[in-house]
Amino acid sequence: MFAHFALPDLGTVARRTTTAALVLAVAAVVAGFSLGNWLLGLGGAIGIGLGALNFHMAGAAVIKVSASGSENTKRPIAMNTLFRMGVVTVIAFGLFFLSAPLGFGVLGGVALFQIMLLANVARAMTKFGPMTNPADLPVIDADAVESDDAAASTPPAGGGTPTTRPTDPFRRSA
Repeated sequence: MFAHFALPDLGTVARRTTTAALVLAVAAVVAGFSLGNWLLGLGGAIGIGLGALNFHMAGAAVIKVSASGSENTKRPIAMNTLFRMGVVTVIAFGLFFLSAPLGFGVLGGVALFQIMLLANVARAMTKFGPMTNPADLPVIDADAVESDDAAASTPPAGGGTPTTRPTDPFRRSA
């Protein structure tokens, strides 16, 4: 399904999501003031802003790790994600302890941003329509073996024929 999602569309998704976030943040503040619960509206706007900041920081982290040329990309992205989620959590809980409506607004705003992002990604993906020929898509062969790996063809301890193991795309090379 993701094979139909072209990379240039990521910029479109980001712009559309950021624009919608800005509109919804203003609407949250206006609705909060209109309904007499301005802290909830302000919290919603802050949460939407935190979601947008998190989204843009995630994109920047992926670009930075991709440009580094490092073979180990999982750890830096995981640590960056842990840091970003930690910061968002600390801010949300800090504002919640400051004022419950403000904290609930932040949590709701972050959730609303994630829903908007998911909807915009789904919209971009459905723009391409259903898959017409699954045979044209690349296939990952789960039974592939490494032919140049000596450890893969080591005979068993009790003798017999050597066994092969599937390649692990996430295994670090020595």
